[in-house]
Amino acid sequence: MFLHRIYNLLWHIALPVLRFYLQRRAKKNPDYSKHWDERFGVPYQNPLQNAIWIHAVSVGETRAALPLINALQNRLPEMPLLITQTTPTGRQTAQDLFPNAQCRYLPYDHLKYIQQFLDEHSPKIAVFMETEIWVNLLSECQKRHIPTVLANARLSQKSLSGYLKFASLFRPAFSSLSAVFAQSEDDKQCLHEVGANAVSVVGNTKYDIEITEKMRTLAAEFRQKIGNRPIVLCASTREKNGEDEAKMLLNAWKKQENAVKNTLLIITPRHPERFGAAFEYACELGFQTQKRTDNQSVHQQTQVWIGDSMGEMTAYCLCADLVFVGGSLVDTGCQNVIEPLLCQKPVLFGFSTYNFRQATQDALNAGIAQQVQTADEWAETAVQLLHNNKKMQMMKQQTIDFIQQHTGAAKRMADDIVKLINNN
Repeated sequence: MFLHRIYNLLWHIALPVLRFYLQRRAKKNPDYSKHWDERFGVPYQNPLQNAIWIHAVSVGETRAALPLINALQNRLPEMPLLITQTTPTGRQTAQDLFPNAQCRYLPYDHLKYIQQFLDEHSPKIAVFMETEIWVNLLSECQKRHIPTVLANARLSQKSLSGYLKFASLFRPAFSSLSAVFAQSEDDKQCLHEVGANAVSVVGNTKYDIEITEKMRTLAAEFRQKIGNRPIVLCASTREKNGEDEAKMLLNAWKKQENAVKNTLLIITPRHPERFGAAFEYACELGFQTQKRTDNQSVHQQTQVWIGDSMGEMTAYCLCADLVFVGGSLVDTGCQNVIEPLLCQKPVLFGFSTYNFRQATQDALNAGIAQQVQTADEWAETAVQLLHNNKKMQMMKQQTIDFIQQHTGAAKRMADDIVKLINNN
């Protein structure tokens, strides 16, 4: 109880800091200046009530929710859908994917804001994608007898250690969850240690995502613009503590310039505010560089194409021959390694993989991915694979069996969620 009181006090102190933070983010990305009221507990107009509520922080979690939401709507077609997010890109993705849902930001975990949110919406069930643990939110859901589910749940040893430092605060939150669908046995063990009870290993809904005809058409358009050239994609590059992954990769690629004369390097930064920096740095290094948003054919002399667009990652993966997954050569835990595998592409990633620990290990064991430790090693490995067509084709073929072995998580989760709704 003492830590919980401190927690609530800190939220009072944090609100001005959060406003300042959003103002700073808005200077680089104006979308952060929109819909502030939703974050700070202002009453919502026409709130949807008695809905299936899905909370998905950003783009990756929102897309991971798609097969689960489809499975739930097949079973409960009349039940409305509420989707909340934390980031502007996640909010926009939800609106694009679920035009019939009500999409809004989840308020900060200030007790007053959370109480108002739950009063307004009175959801039938709350489903949190991956590891979203908010103390006041889960406590209030429990008081109101709203079932809560953690889907695609994962918990690393590093995160476990952090939660255990404040066990008296977080253990009740984890133990309040009605169901926890873990990605792996390791995740299950960590979740048990921090207090979660109803934990089962179900898998990852990202393997159930279906590639849309829209993405296939867009990929074909990309290929037509690019022409018949080898393509290496660096997907969702990140920046942390001054280390810019895109710059690291560009520097390494420059060293291989003579070996990749006909190859096009596509770089798609994870955050829109990094698009310009990646373009400018590629030009500084002397690369012939174009932007996706120029909507021009890619010249034969162009060496680097900056993917400065949102919502098109699957198309980039489909048109590429080889994919490096960003967020893994800086310590951010790796971006979505499953997406290029769904597109049947050989995959490379770096040393930091804790967000996709199970998926990366499974891919390595299956021989459909390779791990590198540095940007230079990435560039050298990419060149070797580009010149080894037999190995590339073998890796592509093996991904088909790999994906088939890992599908079905969304249907299993949906069945259990429907039981929770019917029993409540």
